[in-house]
Amino acid sequence: MRIRTIGGEAGSLPGSLPGSGTGGGTAGRTGGGSGGGGDQGGDQDGRADDGAADVRKQRSFWKELPLLILIALALALVIKTFLVQAFSIPSDSMQDTLQRGDRVLVDKLTPWFGSEPERGEVVVFHDPDNWLGDTPVADPNAVQKFLSWIGLMPSSEEKDLIKRVIAIGGDTVECKKGGKVQVNGHPLNETDYIYPGNTPCDDKPFGPLKVPKDRIWVMGDHRQNSLDSRYHQESGRDGTVPVSKVVGRAFVVAWPVNRWSTLPVPGTFDQSGLSAAAALAPAAVPGALGLAGAVPIVLWRRQRLTRGRTDG
Repeated sequence: MRIRTIGGEAGSLPGSLPGSGTGGGTAGRTGGGSGGGGDQGGDQDGRADDGAADVRKQRSFWKELPLLILIALALALVIKTFLVQAFSIPSDSMQDTLQRGDRVLVDKLTPWFGSEPERGEVVVFHDPDNWLGDTPVADPNAVQKFLSWIGLMPSSEEKDLIKRVIAIGGDTVECKKGGKVQVNGHPLNETDYIYPGNTPCDDKPFGPLKVPKDRIWVMGDHRQNSLDSRYHQESGRDGTVPVSKVVGRAFVVAWPVNRWSTLPVPGTFDQSGLSAAAALAPAAVPGALGLAGAVPIVLWRRQRLTRGRTDG
């Protein structure tokens, strides 16, 4: 455009012929001006269209933002209700596995499919029988309540506890002073998770007792600083916790970052014969085999007797 403008003005320089020069100059100016105006108008129209498109995009974003927020909140609520929930550790009863102030993530999905707590798992459960007594709870503000309700922040109002499952329904559990915790007659090697310097149960020996069906026996890893099942045996159920009170299994320490770790089941709970069903298996197998062998013999004998009667 600038080239055309300069070319048109060159025709009107002094010294041009009155007829041709002026005419040439006029033609040059007219042509150049028209061409330049067309290009400028096109550029202005293009910029206007781009500006209008940007405005439409901004308006569209602000219209969609509330919907995006609602979807995000709904997803967070669904995750908290059915999948995973964060919990804050309020005490020292699970040291050194968990420290006061840690944030753990709890699996709430598998219980919906019938999964029940297993030995060695760290579980969160609702206070089963006023274990916490008059322990005060925090008084969160409205924002904290909302964030905890949708699962973006651990709840500080609920009276929940976190312990390790030692025995499940049908197990016989005991611990004598100076000894180890035994499950179905098998001693547990708890050095991997018991607080350093603690004993398995010297402060509160117990048992033997049989855990009722659909209940669990729980203990804290910091044995000498944990008011667990041992201290609630007068409740009428020997201090066991109903499975229905279990929120879920804690599977990872999510916060702080330098404490990030998983919470696996210790190896001692994988030892052979620990299960009550497995302990009964050796006695049951011979009887089952004997019955399986006797059935064909009885059927064969009945068949022979029937044939004999028919022939007679």
